[in-house]
Amino acid sequence: MEIALHLGLHCTDEDRLLKCLQKNTNQLASEGILVPEIGRYRPVIREMLQVLKDTAPSPETQQTLIDAMVDDDHAQRIVLSHDSFLGVPGRAVEANTLYTTVAYRAPRLRALFADCDVQFYFAIRDPASFIPAAFERAQETNFDAFMEGSDALTLRWSNMIARLREAVPDCPVTVWCNEDTPLIWNTVLQALSGHDADTVLEGRDDFINGLMSPPGAGRLQSYLETHPPKTEQQRRKIVEAFLDKYSISDALEEEIDLPGWTEEYVARLSTLYERDLTLIRQLPGVTFIEP
Repeated sequence: MEIALHLGLHCTDEDRLLKCLQKNTNQLASEGILVPEIGRYRPVIREMLQVLKDTAPSPETQQTLIDAMVDDDHAQRIVLSHDSFLGVPGRAVEANTLYTTVAYRAPRLRALFADCDVQFYFAIRDPASFIPAAFERAQETNFDAFMEGSDALTLRWSNMIARLREAVPDCPVTVWCNEDTPLIWNTVLQALSGHDADTVLEGRDDFINGLMSPPGAGRLQSYLETHPPKTEQQRRKIVEAFLDKYSISDALEEEIDLPGWTEEYVARLSTLYERDLTLIRQLPGVTFIEP
């Protein structure tokens, strides 16, 4: 059995992938893919991680966990998603590092499904916008306390991903940029669920439509119906063109208001992020989805 663990991360997906897949539970189940309700796995996984810690669960305990999540004994793949699998937002930045928790949380997650093939999925985000968003999500009132002395200019997603691969070397990792999500949405959905390439998911365009004005979303759907793209690449170009013309500015733009974060500083963070993506593309065992 395959276990697809979508880690989020914080301030990226906001459960959009999960909500779309859960609209298609019957269709996906016909392909052996189960997407359980969050109430059936998030609490029990949290409890088991706290109880077991670094102790490997017995095969019986593993099966108990799976039975608690799904009713189908013939599932080939189970999709689980939670942006706090690696911890709370307040721990996203520590010791000049993104998600120090990956060193022990990832192996514990993997151990819960020791007899299964486990795969990790998540989006990363430009630190220039990720750090302010995570700070707000953490509900911390003091930015310096949130950063714990860390220098934002030193933070690298490539480092975090490399530590994840070291912690769970037998688990493939699939990563994409949150900024690219509207253009690669269908590809990400298929990568996470593993559904057949010919399967058309209900509500697959809800996310993209939400980024555009209602007239723009309507025109996009009409265009796709009258000019069906022959490839996913063609579809991406169409979506990009409509987003350029009809996107709601508030949905794609963010204001950054942090002490000392000038326009020049933010631009520097973004430049370092773009350079970091080159390193991520070269990491072994990592699939990087991009337009």
